[in-house]
Amino acid sequence: MRFMVMIKANEDSEAGVLPSQELLTAMGKYNEELVKAGVMLAGEGLQASSKGARVRFSGNQRTVIDGPFSETKELIAGFWIIQVKSKEEAIEWVKRCPNPLEGESEIEIRQIFEATDFGDEFTPELREQEARLGAQMAENAKR
Repeated sequence: MRFMVMIKANEDSEAGVLPSQELLTAMGKYNEELVKAGVMLAGEGLQASSKGARVRFSGNQRTVIDGPFSETKELIAGFWIIQVKSKEEAIEWVKRCPNPLEGESEIEIRQIFEATDFGDEFTPELREQEARLGAQMAENAKR
């Protein structure tokens, strides 16, 4: 089972306050544990929403909204993608994480859909396309 583990943003992360050397060291050690255990598939910190944009869809229309975004508690400051046997195992790994932000912080864990979750709607042709795109993404990641 794959999970996206998301660090919720706070006022400091949205203000562009960078983590201390101590926190970077602790996070590096935690990431090493995840990688050595074969759990971590990806993980990155995200720049503040002031450097981002949203695209709102309404039928065929697209509207671009530049950051920053005001709902700080709903924003993401970083993420991991992990592969574990259960939600409970994902929770146990997250509980071992150093506090990712100064003061209080929150990490959200969400399961990622797998092809089998879509049932018959995910036709053999769509499965083949998914496999082809996955192989191409793996190649792109090598660059």
